[in-house]
Amino acid sequence: MKYKLIALDVDGTLLNDDHLLSEENKETVAEVIRQGARIVLCTGRNPKNVIPIMKELGLSGYVIADNGAVLLQSDDLTVLHQYGLDGRGLDPYIAYCREHGMHFDVNTAFDLYVDNVEYLAKEALYMYERLDLEPASLPAWEEFREPIVKFTVFSTIEQITEAEREWGTWGPAFSIQRSGDFFIDFMHPEASKGNAVKMLAERLDIKREEVLAVGNYYNDISMLTFAGLGVAMDNSPLEVKAAAAVVTGTNNEHGVSAALKKYCLS
Repeated sequence: MKYKLIALDVDGTLLNDDHLLSEENKETVAEVIRQGARIVLCTGRNPKNVIPIMKELGLSGYVIADNGAVLLQSDDLTVLHQYGLDGRGLDPYIAYCREHGMHFDVNTAFDLYVDNVEYLAKEALYMYERLDLEPASLPAWEEFREPIVKFTVFSTIEQITEAEREWGTWGPAFSIQRSGDFFIDFMHPEASKGNAVKMLAERLDIKREEVLAVGNYYNDISMLTFAGLGVAMDNSPLEVKAAAAVVTGTNNEHGVSAALKKYCLS
């Protein structure tokens, strides 16, 4: 098989709009694995809510979580690499979020913290319940015992877009990535899906031209451009399609299955 490492985004790519894994995608992934390729899920999610999807797919090995900030071994959840950031540098952004009523959370590799867990808005509470995550209240920075890997802001499209414009003028202290219509993620400047896939490929002694990546959003661009073949979903924004080499079907049309059949199994 030409492609030995296949990096798949999860939401908007592997899963449909109901956040479900189709039988078509599941069966094609299983066939690709049988024929010798490695598949790694590469997502903005916390590892805790990626592992169940891996189990449903019959995958083991590695997972790239938090938009590339964390690379771990899925079997025993050993963190192989993580890009930590200085929480104190987030203080101006937290102040902005509080002033404008925007929800945020602070993430370590496995844990998630919010401003005050007792006063979560219904929308945020629903989001965490759907993702099977249990946030805790944000402690003081000096109380953290694990590296902070991601700071995520969740709000309306209009607020997120305006904040993204404003924060873009504040300087390059963080990598600021739009990971969804309603989300912005702050990470270490070197943290990205592309760098994580590159690191994993080197670890597995796989050449860049032997990597295929499939994604649908701005935070996927780095891995689409790194891969020997970058595949954008048809439900991607135009900029993401432009960054990819080819476009497949939408996430509701089993576009991952179609891409794997065409470029890996044909």
